[in-house]
Amino acid sequence: MKTLATRSRCIGLILVALLMLVACTKPIPADKQSYIGTWESATMSLVVSREGRVIYKHEPTPSTRKSIEAPIKAFEGNDMVVGVGPLTTRFVVSLPPHQADGAWKMTVDGEALTRR
Repeated sequence: MKTLATRSRCIGLILVALLMLVACTKPIPADKQSYIGTWESATMSLVVSREGRVIYKHEPTPSTRKSIEAPIKAFEGNDMVVGVGPLTTRFVVSLPPHQADGAWKMTVDGEALTRR
């Protein structure tokens, strides 16, 4: 019996955690709509959803990989602060989304990205 009760509590805690993650998500503000989309370079992929979530993958070398999937907590200037609670990551946007040579470009953490 204890196993079933423990399993039920664990499932309940997981559901609460998932609901908290969803509740943290805020839609992208009107003045930052140009950030929405899938941005790529040879070593980086950054997806910014309309709902305010980020999926980030960076593989600068075959043995070095970084990734995060979390809500955007805030925009500070052009930068995006992403994470939940005290666990945050700042994406430094040195060149915000703009059109160049017929494509949308943005520079994040020193990496030039193009929107797909």
